[in-house]
Amino acid sequence: MQLFAPGAAKRNFIRALTRQILAMTYDLLLALALFAFVSSITPGPNNLMLMASGANFGFRRTIPHMLGVALGFVFMVVLVGAGLVGIFEAFPVSYTVLKVASVAYLLYLAWKIANAGPAETGEGKGNPMTFLQAAAFQWVNPKAWAMALTAISVYAPDQTLWAILLVAALFGAVNLPSVSSWTLLGQQMARVLTNPRRLMLFNWAMAALLVASLYPVIWPA
Repeated sequence: MQLFAPGAAKRNFIRALTRQILAMTYDLLLALALFAFVSSITPGPNNLMLMASGANFGFRRTIPHMLGVALGFVFMVVLVGAGLVGIFEAFPVSYTVLKVASVAYLLYLAWKIANAGPAETGEGKGNPMTFLQAAAFQWVNPKAWAMALTAISVYAPDQTLWAILLVAALFGAVNLPSVSSWTLLGQQMARVLTNPRRLMLFNWAMAALLVASLYPVIWPA
């Protein structure tokens, strides 16, 4: 029974994860870290919405949104690695349903961003995304699906538990600082968005970019 004591379980978990890390070559780990960074820091629905939230609501009020993005994506990677993608193979119509839901929800979010206003003036027509909303959004985020599927298929092809957890943990470590930088950028931009017209134009631009991010979904290569 000692094996299942909290201390022993923790040590066994760390040993197993360490063995998985050592089993990966240095080059593969570096490639995984680079992929996680580039895919997390580049523009996409999450980062565009976080920048808009930072500009409209500030960094502090956007923290739940950032945590929801980071932890929600980690959870997604784990489930994709556990075989969730098999649902699309068994039921191809589910992919179409997901695609339609993604387009509809992103258009709705673009409309919300376009109609947002400064929170301090009371003119805003919304609130920052909550933790659960941001975590749930990952499941209709085309970029998140592409990132999770690529990460698992390329860097954890054997889909062992420890390989999946390693990929998820590395993404979690890289993703949160990456998305935070977009929120900070939005907060800094708020300094020049000092009148309603500038803020309105900024929000419209963010909404337009969010709609533009749907191009690969609607018209895939």
